[in-house]
Amino acid sequence: MPERDIPVRPWGSIILATFVMFVLLIAGWEWVWRDYGVTTSYRNSLGQWAAQRRRIDTGEGDKTVLIGSSRVLFGVQLPVWEKAAGERPIQLSLEGTSSIPVLEDLAEDPNFKGRLLIGVTPDLFFSGFAYRGDVIPYYHKQGPSQRSGHWISQHFFEPYFAFYDPDFALDTLVKRQAWPARPGVHSRRPVRKLMIQDVDRNSHMWRKVEVDPEYRALARSIWSERFAGPPPPMMDTPEKLHKLVDTQVSRAEAAVKKLRARGVRMVFIRMPSAGEYYAFEQKVFPRATTWDVLLKRTNTPGIHFEDHPELQGYELPEWSHLSASEANRFTAALMPIVQREFRSEE
Repeated sequence: MPERDIPVRPWGSIILATFVMFVLLIAGWEWVWRDYGVTTSYRNSLGQWAAQRRRIDTGEGDKTVLIGSSRVLFGVQLPVWEKAAGERPIQLSLEGTSSIPVLEDLAEDPNFKGRLLIGVTPDLFFSGFAYRGDVIPYYHKQGPSQRSGHWISQHFFEPYFAFYDPDFALDTLVKRQAWPARPGVHSRRPVRKLMIQDVDRNSHMWRKVEVDPEYRALARSIWSERFAGPPPPMMDTPEKLHKLVDTQVSRAEAAVKKLRARGVRMVFIRMPSAGEYYAFEQKVFPRATTWDVLLKRTNTPGIHFEDHPELQGYELPEWSHLSASEANRFTAALMPIVQREFRSEE
């Protein structure tokens, strides 16, 4: 058998020097992002969502569950809700994703018999867009290695390292550079970091969005790209848009029917928006042809921020989400309305 000679080297010193260099580079990378304003936060990962979803199937199926998009995710604060209602909800909202896939998943789960607050972000809900659509099949097929990987990440990395946030990973930064676009290719910039998340997915707006004018302007400009660009093929004519909305409402209608048969009480909620985002929603997804139709066809109560003075006048730094302090105040104002609507479903 051929043998490879191992040269005589000071291997102990080499290993020590490599380790020291590794620690220094990691420390430097952490310092860079701490200086930028990044703080530690639990990752909004597939495993994190699956852990909360699993609570329904392990004895908490009678609890209140929150589903929706990012507006519900970090606009409704769990500690404030718990203080007012005596119960901490399960947060299953997903950024950039219609609440309908989760609604359908819960409709098929006989273990869920609680209460459901369903967020309706018009451009996501009525288009069926699901940026995080892979989370539901992941939950149903999650294996032991994935669970253990999530446990290790959650206990040994996420609470301690700011750079561990996927938004500041090296490959993300490389992709984010201003690379020359190929002729005829139009690409939109991905949404930047907007929120901080706790271990049970209670979330709030990242402070940098509120206090840094440059970063706030960046977030707004990324939204503006979506308003100014051409509509996707499935929405480029009024007929196609109407058909798309009808399809999504039909999906919601079918899921609501199944849930109601099990005694689940449900309330839809249209969270606040402002500025150019609100103007876009009013133009493409007007209330009369979307929200009103949804409530009528599902025969379900709804809370629209425009109908309640106490749900208006809040600060939305980048037009789409409540600031952290305002989210607390908003949740406190929202709770009596939600409880009243839940009672109306009894």
